[in-house]
Amino acid sequence: MKELLFFVTIFLANIIQGITGFAGTILAMPFGIMLVGYDVAKPVLNVLGLLSGIYVFLGNREYVNRKELKRIVLVMVIGIFAGMGLKHFVGTNEMILYQALGIFVVLLAVHGLYRMTAVRNRREEDGPKEHRLREFLLLTTAGIVHGIFVSGGPLLIGYLTGRISDKRSFRATISTVWILLNTIILIGDIHAGMWNKGNLCILGISFPVLMAGMFAGGKLYQSMSQRFFMILTYVLLLISGVTLFCR
Repeated sequence: MKELLFFVTIFLANIIQGITGFAGTILAMPFGIMLVGYDVAKPVLNVLGLLSGIYVFLGNREYVNRKELKRIVLVMVIGIFAGMGLKHFVGTNEMILYQALGIFVVLLAVHGLYRMTAVRNRREEDGPKEHRLREFLLLTTAGIVHGIFVSGGPLLIGYLTGRISDKRSFRATISTVWILLNTIILIGDIHAGMWNKGNLCILGISFPVLMAGMFAGGKLYQSMSQRFFMILTYVLLLISGVTLFCR
């Protein structure tokens, strides 16, 4: 029953992924950890994130901002290896991971809802050096979170929002980032022995579920307001983050 609910979670989360280009894994991860555990949810959702990135990239590769792509990958890779090391340090104490992810997701949801609904007229006051430092820290933190939970997308969104204004280029670039970074995490998961017959079976069943969700999200992306779905995404993030504290 729990695995069935995990597949339903993947489908619903990837409808949002098909619309926004980033939210699928962060929405699915809290519920996935509760339903099937970290050692199943993390490697499976990582590969699904990789596949969803390929899905979007194939139809939009000409819109990828290669300059931003290089900058993002170079910085986030540093964070990814730091995140992998931190996970190794924490070891098998999953409760720490649950609570850390819960706090991160709740704060992210509250901040995202504020940004989506508040009237913002304040100009950027930081100088060039402070701005670059903040961007570096943002991308590094995104890498750390991605290395542990495969969920660095929301922080990357915070960086890309001010860098790419075209919606199609934005979606294509962030999807290409997942192809590159999730491949690194996949190699790490294989090295750590996280892949076994059980996880491969779950992945095999998850793949058509992923494709169905992405297809539905792509259709909605063409016909509905992205702002509405971004607000919905943050509301769902808030709910999923709170549920981690109820485990």
